[in-house]
Amino acid sequence: MRLSLRSATTLLIAAVVTLLPGTARADVTYPDPQPITGQQIIHDPTVLRLKSGGYVAYSTGGVIGARTSRDRVRWDDAGNAFDRPPSWWYEYNDTGDPWAPDLSYRAGRYWLYYAVSSWGTNHSAIGVATSPSGLPGTWTDHGKAFASERTDSWNAIDPALIQADGRLWMSFGSYWTGIRMVELDPRTGKALPDAQVHHLATRPDAPYAVEGPYIVKHGRHYYLFASYDTCCAGVNSTYRIRVGRSTSVTGPYVDSTGKPLLEGGGDLLLAGHGRYVGTGGESIFKDRGRDVLAYHYYDAADGGTPKLGLNTLTWKKNGWPAVL
Repeated sequence: MRLSLRSATTLLIAAVVTLLPGTARADVTYPDPQPITGQQIIHDPTVLRLKSGGYVAYSTGGVIGARTSRDRVRWDDAGNAFDRPPSWWYEYNDTGDPWAPDLSYRAGRYWLYYAVSSWGTNHSAIGVATSPSGLPGTWTDHGKAFASERTDSWNAIDPALIQADGRLWMSFGSYWTGIRMVELDPRTGKALPDAQVHHLATRPDAPYAVEGPYIVKHGRHYYLFASYDTCCAGVNSTYRIRVGRSTSVTGPYVDSTGKPLLEGGGDLLLAGHGRYVGTGGESIFKDRGRDVLAYHYYDAADGGTPKLGLNTLTWKKNGWPAVL
């Protein structure tokens, strides 16, 4: 193909810039997040398009930090989900600090799940609240949906809900033995009495660094997305998103090579690149019929500040997901 002088000069400049020490080079493997404006700071985002129009995002930080948007591009700070921490939160940490919320709509109400814990312990609980509108300041807390104790081999944080075959399930988990799942009572939104704790994914090596599950159904498969490696270390974070699938919501989940996620398997979906470090804390929501991946990354161009990443999630002919 012949190039004009202008095109050839442009390509030469681009090549020189790519080779200059200290210059950033776009990673052709992983897409950058879609451009957004306004309040971009967020951690462990859960996002939903509201029935009333517009979008809301909840996240770790504050009393479950809230962001709202009319167009999914400009985001505004909307305070917190709750005015003040429910008193039972203090059983799990001294500051009443909640983590990693999950937002969904079911049975005519919005449902918000979240975790309360302390760093490095599995004395943890997942709480549940409901709202008629999904907006901050409208939530009624209903207490614990599920809890773990120091004698348990799992950790009750990072909740995510999915309905499957007329039943309601919650995946959860962080380190310890990885990702777990319990069945919920659809009426109360809380774990069934003596619910079996299913095991979905783990790593073969301590400290079993896999957490933050999210499950969606596509075609005849359920897809388990999870964050692997190190969170919450700014530009030193190594979070990345991996995925496996199963024909049953309770597993077993395997990657595209057939390796079980219970044996450390998982296809790499999105990893840090350029200024976008430690991509993880993911969730998925529907917007006008398309799946959208929400996650946080640490902005290396802004001192490692955690920010909101949004990308369209598409599906290949072989059934596996890809990020656009």
